[in-house]
Amino acid sequence: MAAERPTIAMIAREVGVSVPTVSKVLNGRTDVAPATRARVEEVLARHQYRKPTARSLTRSGRLIELVIHEADTIWAMELIKGVERVAGPARIGVVLSELGGSHRPRQEWIDDVMARRPLGVVFVLSELDGRQREQLASRGIPYVVVDTQGEIPRGVHTVGSNNWNGGLIATRHLIALGHRRIGVVAGPRDILCSRARVDGYRSAHDEAGIQLDPAIARWGNFRSEAGYEHGGALLDLPERPTAIFAGSDLQALGVVRAAQERGLRIPEDLSLVGYDNLPITEWLNPPLTTVTQPLQEMAGLATRLVLELAQGETPSSTHVELGTELVVRGSTGPVPAA
Repeated sequence: MAAERPTIAMIAREVGVSVPTVSKVLNGRTDVAPATRARVEEVLARHQYRKPTARSLTRSGRLIELVIHEADTIWAMELIKGVERVAGPARIGVVLSELGGSHRPRQEWIDDVMARRPLGVVFVLSELDGRQREQLASRGIPYVVVDTQGEIPRGVHTVGSNNWNGGLIATRHLIALGHRRIGVVAGPRDILCSRARVDGYRSAHDEAGIQLDPAIARWGNFRSEAGYEHGGALLDLPERPTAIFAGSDLQALGVVRAAQERGLRIPEDLSLVGYDNLPITEWLNPPLTTVTQPLQEMAGLATRLVLELAQGETPSSTHVELGTELVVRGSTGPVPAA
């Protein structure tokens, strides 16, 4: 016999509180004592209580939460545009939460979300702990993750791109130009998409039979400052690389500055490939060779998936991976003559 589906009344009886108290906890109300709230949350999680997920998209006050670790870059703006392009025409508001560089929201954010009761949440390079996942599930708030930080638990919907292929095609391009000492300035080592790009970089070396030098592989973050710092360190080596693959276009901008300060010309003295194909890259001098990652499309697709889940629909796929391609511009050229 199937187990009886837990109800609010059952939860209230087990905790020893009223039904309205359990309802207040589910709706993120603050007028519940912390100890009582903790007991209710524990019983909700133990019984895997799930509020019905199908919700009307025609009611007023419709919101989607967009959670991103950093919102002050042109990279983040591309993702915000992607969400707005889907939410705007549907007259759904977007609440932006910036995590200050962290990849996991604080518990206070979860409490605020439960009070706002959005249709769903789009996370970018972020993850939830088990308790936070249970809290969203118990409230019937679906979510989709864009560019996962790490391995995602079973059943969580994700949208990403083929980062391994991006690193592969970027490095293959430089090898085809004759480069054999190719540095890499990567994103964080603990971020899945960052590791995948470096794995593609390594695979290109392996298939070409080129021995990798660990001294010219640097891990940092995806910001310009990291490109400047680590790119400068690579260019100061006694045997500097003749080309650099940057894990993001923002990092590539930092490498450009580091090269200019050392009197190096791009691409005559140093070839450079970025990642993302942000709008600014075609206006650089020279324009940046980069890997296209369809950021707006990824964010838009994640938003559509959230709306489908909010209406009780089952998307055709749990994990969606979009393609990447190389855009060759003026920042790459043949290896410099000895």
